[in-house]
Amino acid sequence: MNIKLHTPKSMQSGSGLTSTKQFLLSLIATTISIILTFGTAALIDHFKKEAAKKEMVMMVISDFDKTIDKVQKVDTALRESRRRQLEVANNPELLDSLKYSFFPVMTLMVEEFPETTEKIFSTSIETFNTIGNVNFVNEVSSFYLTRHKYKEMLIEKLREDLEKKPVTQSLNTLLSIDFPIYVYENSAFLEDLKEVRDKCMHMMKVSEEDLIKFNQKHMDKNDNPERESSRNKIAEEYKNYSSQLDQAKKKLKD
Repeated sequence: MNIKLHTPKSMQSGSGLTSTKQFLLSLIATTISIILTFGTAALIDHFKKEAAKKEMVMMVISDFDKTIDKVQKVDTALRESRRRQLEVANNPELLDSLKYSFFPVMTLMVEEFPETTEKIFSTSIETFNTIGNVNFVNEVSSFYLTRHKYKEMLIEKLREDLEKKPVTQSLNTLLSIDFPIYVYENSAFLEDLKEVRDKCMHMMKVSEEDLIKFNQKHMDKNDNPERESSRNKIAEEYKNYSSQLDQAKKKLKD
């Protein structure tokens, strides 16, 4: 008896292998497509979060610099006041000619620290989620706490001191203000603020070049150098006219 073996049609033409191969290729392609789609979305989301994180960090450190800049100006003004105070103490006849030297420190006592960035940082839970660095958050909180202490322990105290004892009123009122201790305290606060600022820069890998670019991009109209120059001119004009008026009054008394 002759038995004939028949090869299945699918095997004869190789269509089964081809179909399986096509299925596997299609499955692989679909899998890769899914991975690429979700992977790309995750990557884009990661970069967005990193960009938002860096933007927040730069905003905070830029705010640090504005605070430090003011404390530095106060430091310069206090040192000049201390020097002039000693000069007048040794030469009382110079009081009238040097009393306008104390104008810068009195002007700085009127200015306030902008607190917009601090409020955003302190009140938004999204800030903590975005930055995701507990140590950085703690250092930032430390900076703002130091700033509050500085305002309370030095600025408000000196402001009150200057209001109670106008430095230009007499030699006694000028000498009663303890400029040396104010210089000491201000310098200590300045060093503490700078230390926290530098620590945050290092911790978050922010360079000075990064900060310059950020500040150029987000320049505040109140930080315009021309505005500060204009204010200095107004102050000089005030001193000149006040000096001339004092001289005229002195002649009338004579």
